[in-house]
Amino acid sequence: MIQPIDEPLNAPYDGSALIADPIHKYVSFTVPYATPDPHERTEKDLIDSPWVQRLRYIYQLQSARWVYPSAEHTRFVHSLGTMHVAGRFARHLYPYLKKVVKEVPSANYVEELLRVTALVHDIGHGPFCHFFDDNYLHGFHLTHEKLGQIIVRDHLGAIIRKIRRSPSGPFDKGEELNPDQIAHLILKEKGKDNSKIPRWLDMLQPVISGSYTGDNLDYVLRDSYMCGVAVGPVDLTRLIHYTIITDKGFTIHKTGLPALQMFLNTRMYLYSNVYFHRTTRAIDIHLRDIFGDTMKLLFPNDPRKKMDDYLRLTDWSLLEEVRQWTTSRQKARRRLGQEWARILDRDVKWKMAYSTALKEKGQERGMAFPSHEQFALQIVKELPKELRKVEFRVDMAPLDPRPDPKDRRGNPLYVYDPGTRLVSAEPLEEFLDLLPTRLIQFRVYGLDHRHDAALSRATATVLNKTPSSLESNY
Repeated sequence: MIQPIDEPLNAPYDGSALIADPIHKYVSFTVPYATPDPHERTEKDLIDSPWVQRLRYIYQLQSARWVYPSAEHTRFVHSLGTMHVAGRFARHLYPYLKKVVKEVPSANYVEELLRVTALVHDIGHGPFCHFFDDNYLHGFHLTHEKLGQIIVRDHLGAIIRKIRRSPSGPFDKGEELNPDQIAHLILKEKGKDNSKIPRWLDMLQPVISGSYTGDNLDYVLRDSYMCGVAVGPVDLTRLIHYTIITDKGFTIHKTGLPALQMFLNTRMYLYSNVYFHRTTRAIDIHLRDIFGDTMKLLFPNDPRKKMDDYLRLTDWSLLEEVRQWTTSRQKARRRLGQEWARILDRDVKWKMAYSTALKEKGQERGMAFPSHEQFALQIVKELPKELRKVEFRVDMAPLDPRPDPKDRRGNPLYVYDPGTRLVSAEPLEEFLDLLPTRLIQFRVYGLDHRHDAALSRATATVLNKTPSSLESNY
């Protein structure tokens, strides 16, 4: 007869588990002990909460998934991956942080603070993600980060405060995660008094929002993999290895700059070929024409006043609702439903007529280009009189792979030069020359291809250049 083995509490693997992941292979997370502590909560409790589970129903790629059929992944899996990468940063950076700042919480606490922040960094997203920010939340002077702060403080705070350990081990006695600190990392309020924010926390901000972060390192790897797009190498391990914290703050060793260059080039390639794909942008133009009216019928309220309803507002709920509007008795709903049916059937309304890149002029970082509305007015003037009522749209997608060493709104990226043993942002100026310039992907769309030549000539005249070659329109 086989005798059972009496395992003590906190035996190996007790209190932790693994999630299989195609990008990071395995993502560890904390779970209740076999004999659970009724006063403790774990990462599993946070992951299984309604607000985090809601992210299963919000697609990572808002419109690009209609262009790349395999890109059906969600903000949920991206959030898990971001949590994993942020934890790796935390474990690597802690010894440097400890040398620079005297009063720092335990290593396990810092690891968990960054992991939880990364897990909930997208918690405020609505359907169609960033498009939702620009075309709905903007009207309420909101962003998904500001909504995320509310969710963290008011709806997840009770769980967060009771988390007592990271996958590496327990916090020191008396340590408790502070939802306000997590909310601060999600959105560092510009222009406000941050004197109450500890220095160690401020130095970790770039792990969440900076030139290379747990967020963008995961989404570049994950989105390219899920889309099936071949991109350049992203050396995650090397980037983390050559990142340190110095007296000045978040710093990359000069030896790590080539890895950063590869990552930023890869990220830009992904923007130009996936996020800003011509058909993706065409779908967004169509969506923009109907999204405001759709939301007035579907969710006309300030989300801050209807958070219980916002919990249920996702890609799935929106799409299933508008899918039924084609047979509505209300004329407005029926009209919108017909437009949504075209999108859902992938009947792309707008066809690209012209495409070029507008490069930044001069040394300044500002983009001093006219708006797309101003460009459209100028193009109309250059069209033949008989075509000036032809319907078209101008689309301008900004591409910027370069960190800005002059940006003092947030925490700048510093470089450690082992030759001089100096830490400054100046080496980034030379580094910028190795990266593509800031530019705008400029496109003109028509309802069909009949007037492509006329629109191209008019646009080229406005831009003071001749279209040497046009992108394929298919």
